[in-house]
Parts: sequence; structure tokens; C-alpha cells
Amino acid sequence: MADPITFSVGQLPSMVAAMYMLSYLLSVIMMSASLATLAAGEPPPTAQAVSNGRAAELTDQTREAMVAGRFDAAEAAFLELIKLEPNVAEIYANLGAVYFQEGKLDDAINTLRHALRLKPSLDKVKTLLAICLAEAGHSAEALSGLQAGFLSSAESQVKRQCGLELLRAYTALHRDAEAVETSLALSKDYPDDPEILYQTGRIYGNFTYLTMERLRDKAPDSVWMLQAKAEAQESEKQYDSALTSFESVLRLEPRRPGVHYRMGRIYLARFEHSHGSKDREQAADQFRAELALDPLNSNAAYELAQIDYDLGNLDQARRQFESLIERRPEFEQARVGLAGILIETQPGEAATQLKRAIELDPNDEVAWYRLARALRMTGDPQGQKKALAEFQRLHALESSHLARAGILLEVGEVTRQQLGESTEP
Repeated sequence: MADPITFSVGQLPSMVAAMYMLSYLLSVIMMSASLATLAAGEPPPTAQAVSNGRAAELTDQTREAMVAGRFDAAEAAFLELIKLEPNVAEIYANLGAVYFQEGKLDDAINTLRHALRLKPSLDKVKTLLAICLAEAGHSAEALSGLQAGFLSSAESQVKRQCGLELLRAYTALHRDAEAVETSLALSKDYPDDPEILYQTGRIYGNFTYLTMERLRDKAPDSVWMLQAKAEAQESEKQYDSALTSFESVLRLEPRRPGVHYRMGRIYLARFEHSHGSKDREQAADQFRAELALDPLNSNAAYELAQIDYDLGNLDQARRQFESLIERRPEFEQARVGLAGILIETQPGEAATQLKRAIELDPNDEVAWYRLARALRMTGDPQGQKKALAEFQRLHALESSHLARAGILLEVGEVTRQQLGESTEP
């Protein structure tokens, strides 16, 4: 197993996220009371007019510097502005934002806290303070502000940043279940965000690791630990070791559901590598053993049907696929398998099965390929053209993904239908 993940402290958000936070806080810039008086047209005393004029000039300079990303200039202007207007909370808030961008986290935290002492109602400042605390490693202190920002912020980017910081804080505090809960919420709100996908994937992996470690510590000789060990060995393609571990599970609990099925899948995986007929025969024996324990195990029934299909026992395979579809109409792969048998003799019925399969899984390239073949045989050239185009699109996409990843996708819970056919659609 991999080591549990850790997050480095003090790693600032990306430039885009930080710039967004700055523009977010720019919206809270407000003129001091004396500047507001000036704007209202009420002439101040002559001595204060000089101060107000300089304050207005500095306010413009800070705004321009922050927008341009010249944070050293913005910092200097804010510090001078504070000397003129020492009791304006918004000035401290924006100076804190500048310190945050510059990586001066301690200065940012102190300045933002001062802003909130002057004006506790600045909710946006509370959010930035929480982010600064989290970045500085003060996870426990940051939690309440991060939670509030994540749950209630109307700004998508602020909500996103608070969620990511919450993942770091919960992990640092070993509150792993809450990290997973936050990951699920982030995944729902930002399903295609690459950073969210990466960070939540790490959280899920870390939680799995820690859970398995706890299982090992609390029940090292339990049937659950043995099964977890067998499944880990299976995922690592240590087929002989996995079979041995599953056999140990069955010695402790001979009627444990699902174990014979997993062993059958391992024999099939080994068959794919060695092409030894004995492995396929043993796989079929395991699937039958599973069905003897659990006659409703549709996956085991599907695998037996597929083995018969691969061996050319088409009548037997057809009966098994049809029986399976009758029990589980949503079993998409069974419909694609049945269509593979029907396509030469009953292309119309094959097309019906494939259209239903595509409704269940629009991204199944084999279903589209076989549908193109079936529609050609039923005399529907337009339908064939459409199905073939979709197959080609999906096939190119799948090939591209595999080439970029440099790996083969792991087989799922059942053996998926393969192209295999030599006939052009």
C-alpha cells in the first residue's frame, strides 16, 4: 500500500486563485468618512483638505497597483494610507490581501485580524483570514471560517478555494471522514475541475489506505482482512497469491457470497495472459459454484454465458443471455452479448437490443459498432452511417486516452464485450 498523503504547509494558491481573491476584496474598498464627505461636496477644513486629497490619491494608487499585480507598490501605498486613515477597516483588509499575495502570511493574519476588530461584519475578510490561517498551518483555527466560506459563499471561486483548504485542514487534523465528505461535495459542484479531481482522488485513496490499516490493526486474522488482501493481490495481478488468499477466506466461511465469483474472474484474467484452457474451465467451475450459493448472481450468469459464446456454444449462450435480460433488463452488456449472437440471423432483433443497450450506456463503442452492422443488414444506410460515425468517434477517443495514459484500463466487474468481428459494419 502507498503511504498516506500529506499536504505541505505554506503552499500558496495558484496565481489565478490569488488574483481572484484580490479582486474579490477590492469590492470592499470604501472611502473613509472624510473622503465620503469630500465626495458629497461638503468642504472640509483647509488643513484636512490636504490629507483628504492625499488619501484619495493613495486610494487610486492602491487600486491600480493591485489590479496590475504590483503588490510591493500597493503595500507601500496602503501603509501610507493607514497613517492618514488609521481607523478604516477596509484599508487593513486590502493590505492583508496584498500580504497574502506576497506570501507574508503572518503579516496578513495580523492585519486581517485588526480589520475585523475595527469592523467585525466584514464576512469576506473572515473568509480570507481563514484561508491565510490554513496556508500558515493553523488548521484548527482556520476551520470555522473555511466551513462558513465553503457552505455559504455565493462566489464560486471563493467556495472552491475554501473547499480545497478544508481538505488540507481536515487531513492535517486527521478528520478523514470529514475530508471525504468535503471531497464528495467538491466533486458534485466542480465535476470537471482538474485540481478538484486530483485532490479528491488523493483524499479517497488516503481514506481507503487508513481504513485498511485500521482493519489490519483491529482484525488481522478476520475474513474481511483476508478478503481485502486477496482483492489487493488481484488488483496487482498477483493471481496465484490472490487465489490462495481467497481459498483462505472460504476455509473460514465456505458459503461467503461473491468469493467464488472473484476467483472465477481471476482465472479468466490468467487465461487472458496464458491462454491456458484449464484456466477458463476453472473459471466456469467457480461461476457455477457461485450460482449454487446465490442463484441470483447475475454477474456469474453473464460470465458463463460469455464463456459459452467464446467457445461457440451459441444456442446455450443465447438462452443464458435471454434469461439474464429477463431478470435484469438493465444489464447492458448482456444485451450487447445477445445482439452479437443474433446479428447474422435476426439483425432486426439485434438492432433492438443494441438500441436499448445504448440507452443504458451511450459510450459503449462495441454497441455502436454492432448496431452499425445490424442496421446495414436491415437496409438502413442512414442509421448505419450515424452509428458508424459514433463508433469511430468513441473509438478514437478511447484510443487517445489509452495512448496518453500509457496503460490499459482495468477490467470492470464483468468481462466487457469486445469488437472481435472481422466483418466491416
